[in-house]
Amino acid sequence: MDAPQPHPWRLDARGQRLFDVLLATALLLPVAAFPFVDDDGVTWTVLSLAQLVPLYWRRDHPTTVFAVVALASAAQALVLDLPLWGQVAFPVATYSVARFASAVPAAVALGVGVCGAFVATFDWLGGMDAPLSTASVGTYTVFLTAIVATAWALGTLGRVRRAYVDGLVERGERIAREADQRAELAASAERARIAREMHDVVAHGLSVIVVQADGARYAAAADPEVATATLETIAATGRESLTEMRRLLGLLRAGEETGWRPQPGLADLPALVDGARAGGAEVDAVLPEETASVPDGVALTAYRVVQESLSNVRKHAGPSPHVRLSVTTGAELVVEVEDDGRGAATADDRQGNGLVGMRERVTVHGGRFEAGPRPGGGFRVAARLPL
Repeated sequence: MDAPQPHPWRLDARGQRLFDVLLATALLLPVAAFPFVDDDGVTWTVLSLAQLVPLYWRRDHPTTVFAVVALASAAQALVLDLPLWGQVAFPVATYSVARFASAVPAAVALGVGVCGAFVATFDWLGGMDAPLSTASVGTYTVFLTAIVATAWALGTLGRVRRAYVDGLVERGERIAREADQRAELAASAERARIAREMHDVVAHGLSVIVVQADGARYAAAADPEVATATLETIAATGRESLTEMRRLLGLLRAGEETGWRPQPGLADLPALVDGARAGGAEVDAVLPEETASVPDGVALTAYRVVQESLSNVRKHAGPSPHVRLSVTTGAELVVEVEDDGRGAATADDRQGNGLVGMRERVTVHGGRFEAGPRPGGGFRVAARLPL
């Protein structure tokens, strides 16, 4: 499985609150000296506090904070005709409403800021007894408007970026959930398919038992030795069918009806090899002897692993791949399929169910399954099934 991707780094709720407190406190520190500076120190202090204190809540209530700061700034224009330190709160409030509110309040804040820039220009130039020339008015207005516009632009950029990142994170989480759901559905469907095929194996064994039992019953009177050999066959077939039935327990079963028929096994592997060669692949195959004794369920699983592996080679390995197929029996049945194609470099669209199905089949029989890129290029599938 792919390693989970880390989320974008952000301050948590506690970190955000601490940052806001530190910012507002740092801006308030110079205000402590205002009462001792001038006769108007008290007025400066009150106006600065009215502008700066609301910044403690700028993240949770950005629109309200901006409204309070804007009103305090308007009051300053009526009371004083000089710039004041507390007015640094206005661009901070403008940034906050653009960053943490929606687009409409942000646009209103920008408009209020532009109007405030014009008012502040005439108010301050008048207070400094400066000539109201086109150059001076234009310079002050552009400067103050640029401050407000920059704060608004940075806040808007942060809001848009956060929405974009949140969308990417949500989309990634949704894709991961959908992939897990697809894998679960694929596993469930594969279990149902395995259950049907195992049913066919067991039903086939029971049919053999019934036929042999009928034959033994008719032969018992005429030739007891034939009846004895037939009963031995019945016993062996019954034990094998019981083994397969135990492996069937725990599997989910779809409610559809199914008939029984002999399923493919090791004897059918040469047909798969011939089909792969006809499709353009160069296949070096090492197959077990036709006399190899393997339970039907294990043989069917080995057949399906080889079938799906060769199918993946045709779909993903590219033109003229070289395939090495090995199916050997001993204490366990070992299936290995390797190719030198480009399937390992193919992007995983999380749509396929082949590997999931193979793993489910092998696990049902208590086996081990491996699949992944092969050293030197290509892809490798290996399954070990106990006998």
